[in-house]
Amino acid sequence: MTKRTPEQRLLLEQLQQVADGLAKTFAPFCEVVVHDLLDPKHAILAIHNNLSGREVGHPATELGLARILDPEFEQVIANYPNKFSDGRQAKSTSIGIKDSEGRYIAALCMNVDLSLFQAFQSVLNQFVSVEGQVPVNETLDAGGADAIRARIDQFAARLATTPRALKVDDRRAVVKELKAAGLLDVRRSMETVAAHLGISRASVYSYAK
Repeated sequence: MTKRTPEQRLLLEQLQQVADGLAKTFAPFCEVVVHDLLDPKHAILAIHNNLSGREVGHPATELGLARILDPEFEQVIANYPNKFSDGRQAKSTSIGIKDSEGRYIAALCMNVDLSLFQAFQSVLNQFVSVEGQVPVNETLDAGGADAIRARIDQFAARLATTPRALKVDDRRAVVKELKAAGLLDVRRSMETVAAHLGISRASVYSYAK
């Protein structure tokens, strides 16, 4: 095992704290592993939310060995497909940690178990399915309400926010945009806008003036 410098020891200690915090935040779906690349034969220094069945002291993975051999190896590899030993699908992210000399000394790896989320997705897909044996032409939405909500959603997306998080000036701007598009002329438009923005109808009326 390579002798560690004080800087390297400090980096490894701090990395273990980061791993502990991430593991507590994303438990129980995300395994968080700290690899000590200065000791590749016993690289796993810490493992939280153990999903892979590995243990402290197990050797480095292929990515770890690649980083040891090549300081120019990609430092962050995010969201790549992976698989646990029992066949469960995983999504993994690996972050290499370098010392001040540019040498890889550690890696922080996160492995998300996708099996539960895939089950959720299957249930949701079944729940939202609206296929029927008899075609029906019907809507439960007041005329134009969908178009109003879609226009507000698009406006908010351009600002990287949500409709209810829009600031006053932005609310005024989106209402003006709806008015210019003729969407405030549809039945119950003010109620639709107010509900989607989370404000009162009086505010909508004032913005539309």
